[in-house]
Amino acid sequence: LGHFTSKMSNSSFPTEFLLLQFSDTRELQFLHFGLFLGIYLAALLGNGLIITAIAGDRHLHTPMYFFFLNLSLIDLGTITTTVPNAMANSLWDIRTISYAGCATQLFMFAIFLTAEFSLLTIMAYDRYIAICKPLHYGTTMDSRTCVNMAAAAWGSGVLNAVLHTANTFSLPLCQGNALDQFFCEIPQILKLSCTDAYLQEIGLLVVSAVLSFGCFVFLVLSYVQIFRSVLRIPSEQGRHKAFSTCLPHLAVVFSLYISTGTFAYLRPPSMSSSSLNILLAVLYSVLTPAVNPLIYSMRNQMLKDAVWKVMSGCFSEAI
Repeated sequence: LGHFTSKMSNSSFPTEFLLLQFSDTRELQFLHFGLFLGIYLAALLGNGLIITAIAGDRHLHTPMYFFFLNLSLIDLGTITTTVPNAMANSLWDIRTISYAGCATQLFMFAIFLTAEFSLLTIMAYDRYIAICKPLHYGTTMDSRTCVNMAAAAWGSGVLNAVLHTANTFSLPLCQGNALDQFFCEIPQILKLSCTDAYLQEIGLLVVSAVLSFGCFVFLVLSYVQIFRSVLRIPSEQGRHKAFSTCLPHLAVVFSLYISTGTFAYLRPPSMSSSSLNILLAVLYSVLTPAVNPLIYSMRNQMLKDAVWKVMSGCFSEAI
């Protein structure tokens, strides 16, 4: 009886998981390693430049750029949680991750994903106050308020991650230990859980989805008011400046959460496939953190000037 109990315990809570490989062919694995290495280095460079530029330029010590800085930190954390491990697996032709390693990866990814969505919501509020109520902007978005808002975004990420990680990894697993994804995420672990056990975590996911939807509604309403105010601006230059600070933010929100993240977590199981899982995961966990710096700096002249200043300083020191 003791041997049977031990065996059941091991199968319910495995010591390791098997991650999905991009390919069984070594040449394609090396190609995947090279592609991910290029994307990861681009993300490190882009987000690192934005962080350095904002921290070092006193003209950018404003609420909007403070939130940009936090967004870049989150993007660095998101891509670092998933990509280096996937690169190592492709390079060394391995696919295992320990139980503790999987829990840690899921925990960190949940922190950054939740914090980013919270921060994007805060950034929409910041733009709403700046454009719709400019006379109150200085008093409403003072430095203390901004720090508290950023801390709330990070805190919500930690709280959400603790709840989901503790709940997910308390579930007994009856369907083996092979995950249909290249990193540990909640939907793939739920697929391995016993039939009746995962309902509690599904409930938590629904609560998170409702909260996220509430944030999305707030985002939409904020931007309806913003665009109404922008269209009333008499000068074309003023409208262009207002749009240049809002459109990149809106593009990130829709690309990250509406087209990929939400669909990845809330689609029915009948629409699930390995190729679709990987495609969606690469979009919201790899490409988005890498292209965010480009999206935000492309239409923002002050940020572009600050980044060029940092790059010029680095080049001149190297020479």
